[in-house]
Amino acid sequence: MNTETKMDVAIIGGGPAGLNAALVLGRARKSVLVIDEGRPRNRVTRESHGFLTRDGISPGEFRRIAMEQISAYPSVRFVADTAVRVDGADGDFTITTAQGAVFRSKKLLFASGMKDLPLNIPGLAEVYGKSAFVCPYCDGWELRDQPLVLITKGARALHLAKMLAGWTNRYTVCTDGPDELTEEQREELNRHRVPLLDSPIQRIESAGGMVERVVLQDGTSVPCKGIFFAPKLAAGSDLPQTLGCRVTGAGTVVVDAFCKTSVPGVYSAGDAASELYQAITAASLGALAGVGINNELLEEAWNI
Repeated sequence: MNTETKMDVAIIGGGPAGLNAALVLGRARKSVLVIDEGRPRNRVTRESHGFLTRDGISPGEFRRIAMEQISAYPSVRFVADTAVRVDGADGDFTITTAQGAVFRSKKLLFASGMKDLPLNIPGLAEVYGKSAFVCPYCDGWELRDQPLVLITKGARALHLAKMLAGWTNRYTVCTDGPDELTEEQREELNRHRVPLLDSPIQRIESAGGMVERVVLQDGTSVPCKGIFFAPKLAAGSDLPQTLGCRVTGAGTVVVDAFCKTSVPGVYSAGDAASELYQAITAASLGALAGVGINNELLEEAWNI
């Protein structure tokens, strides 16, 4: 592949969304290039849950099986690299990578996900993905009926407290500073007997990745078996914005029902275009994007 070879579709990002889109498009006999740096956000976790037929699989094994199945479709190619620049317009995009490679494609799909920003809580990195998680639907079952700490604040603290009640009623909210709650929200937590602590977190103590307690600066020690926290996220790539795609305040690309952005020929799927951060949701959006792109290519070819 080189600048003289124009692919039908370039997919930037090889997580569940990008991989499922590649599968759909490969089966539709479209030439596809997947550019992926191989550092998915879920690489820190041991197991991925909630994906039918793949419940409990490791992210690495999920990716291995996916790529093995996609390899049955010879029109799909993978490049281990990072897209750093995109030029051109619908029908002829040029993608430049960090390693200096240049590729061309008729359509673009951004499936570059989100990336975690540091929370600067000592000890959190050691337990993230092992006993500290961000999604109860993904990891709540494993921590059912256990004493937990919820690290979040404001309206999200109340939302997460309500959600976790389906798995355990033994949890403490630690806001790591001012709680940013309204008086009504505080009263609601109090009514449900949810402890609320606003002293900054000094450290998280653990052994072998398993959390033992959260220690606050005021000396309070909260024993627990697990943590759920609200992550700070940023878009996995700023290239959609450089192309003029509309984005939300959270950095999510705005798309229609088939994952088409506000820029002709450009699509986005998965965590890059949704705040429902689950592998199965990302994969389903990738499938929709693949269908949308294929239909657009077929329509264009039909009308030549």
